[in-house]
Amino acid sequence: QVQLVESGGGLVQAGGSLRLSCAASASVISINDMGWYRQAPGKQRELVATISHGGSANYAGSVKGRFTISRDNAKNTVYLQMNSLSPEDTAAYYCHADRILVAGSPAIYKYDVWGQGTQVTVSS
Repeated sequence: QVQLVESGGGLVQAGGSLRLSCAASASVISINDMGWYRQAPGKQRELVATISHGGSANYAGSVKGRFTISRDNAKNTVYLQMNSLSPEDTAAYYCHADRILVAGSPAIYKYDVWGQGTQVTVSS
């Protein structure tokens, strides 16, 4: 069973920074596009940033210039560096992978895989 495990959330003051990490469990051969989404209380889940296997990144307008998504394909890990945080960034942040090739006999694809989420709280 492939899993995505996030870490790095926490409480930070406005203007501060946090770095989120999301690592895939063992037995993963490769991952296609990866991304970060967030969901604030009472709101729908929204896209924060995505990154292709080749490293092409896209950002939501609200985070462009403040957040940076990156990945390490050798470690099957994606990161989200968040700077200049504001209380409006408070949310549960979720890691997502659209397609994962899982080792096995035979190797199989898993689609639309989500992490369990990590809470980010920004105080004013």
